[in-house]
Amino acid sequence: MGRSAIPPRSSERYLDAIADAETFPYWLDDVDEPDSNPTAVHDEDCDLCVVGGGFTGLWTAIIAKQRDANRDVVLIESHEIGSGASSRNGGFMDYSLTHGIANAQERFPDEVAILEQLGRENFAEIEKVIREHNIDCDFERNGAIEVASSWHTENYTDELQEDFAQLRDLGHDVVWLDRDAMRSEVHSPVFTGGLWAKDSSALVDPARLAWGLKRVAQNFGVRIYEDTRAIDLHDTKRKIEIKTPLAKIKANNVALSTNTFKPLLRKINKYIAPVYDYCLVTEPLTPEQVVSVGWRNRQGLADVSNQFHYFRLTADNRILWGGYDAIYYFGGQMDKELESRPESWAMLSRQFFTTFPQLEGVKFSHMWGAPIDTCARYSVFWGTQFDNRVAYALGYTGLGVAASRFGGEVMLDLLAGDETRATQTEFVKTKPRAFPPEPFRFIGIQATRWSLDYEDRTGKRNLWLRLLDRLGLGFDS
Repeated sequence: MGRSAIPPRSSERYLDAIADAETFPYWLDDVDEPDSNPTAVHDEDCDLCVVGGGFTGLWTAIIAKQRDANRDVVLIESHEIGSGASSRNGGFMDYSLTHGIANAQERFPDEVAILEQLGRENFAEIEKVIREHNIDCDFERNGAIEVASSWHTENYTDELQEDFAQLRDLGHDVVWLDRDAMRSEVHSPVFTGGLWAKDSSALVDPARLAWGLKRVAQNFGVRIYEDTRAIDLHDTKRKIEIKTPLAKIKANNVALSTNTFKPLLRKINKYIAPVYDYCLVTEPLTPEQVVSVGWRNRQGLADVSNQFHYFRLTADNRILWGGYDAIYYFGGQMDKELESRPESWAMLSRQFFTTFPQLEGVKFSHMWGAPIDTCARYSVFWGTQFDNRVAYALGYTGLGVAASRFGGEVMLDLLAGDETRATQTEFVKTKPRAFPPEPFRFIGIQATRWSLDYEDRTGKRNLWLRLLDRLGLGFDS
């Protein structure tokens, strides 16, 4: 059954649903943000300088202090802590370090078991910090469902069943949902099946998580400077020096946690393509509307297809609905204005009401966009420079809320020269294939987006996608 089986909406009321929505993240609305930290105006000297105040940078600083309370750690952030993707995502915290079991099996088949174990341990450490430090981030460990639906061809159900069998063999608490069971969990006429992984993910308020980690880092003694942009980095042989607009920071080691933003090491550029993702959040559902969608177990949901939606309930019973579009702008352009894309919001609104026709009349209260640090293998990668005194971790491709902690932990291992279970894996040792230079990068990404849409509609993987498979390249919505 292809997408044509879904009848188009006969009106344009889906446009009315977004007409009055605020164009900024729901997570940042009507909340008490923590006090800002000062800007660095004087030169600093430290043992470790962390560049970037999102999840990766915060976890790196915290783990560094957990390992050595006397270590002098400075963290600098160009804006406010958590102001980038860390406060603009859907709040899905998945244990997987590899963007799912299928991606791990395809790219690291000999390491699936160890990577699954490292992911479980990483997830447990995150939950431990949240609970021990009383981080109020609406943490809900309800698991997640990968959904097959009549938006796309039926062959995705077969792929889900393969994942189900493998996850079960690895000891995960998983449940296979046929069409009736899936629709019993969450009421939608388009759902045809699902894989419910009960133990592998949680939902959080990502902004509150970032602010909570900021508090933990400061309590550990990390010196945090906001509105302090790193302009340049170079090796003075004795120290690594980071130039900011008003000060210089000299450090024995540097951990770069800038993700989509322009890296201080030029060689990283070729591995990353910043892709914009867009999202909507409804007004709070009434008790009757909540009953109409079921969703008693409050799992996070995502389509299993190439172009996928992700959706979830918030603590106040709104529905967050995002994804599908993945927009790359020529030259890897990044700009505040690109966070607004009305055509993507309109498309998402139309698709929302096709999925949940019983919610006709619901309005969206917030809509926004944010860049994702996409790489060709869909998962974080690492590297070092200047005799292993500078390390970097990036490329999470939209699944970094939990993996970011692992990213920071491995960076510290690499800086210390420690041989750990993680650093001995090919997952950590290798990098994704580089994207080609422009204009071939832009042309290739557009061709890939078209081809992925074609596969979703027809079930056929064309010559272009088969070529990318052989080259180990990928692109995901």
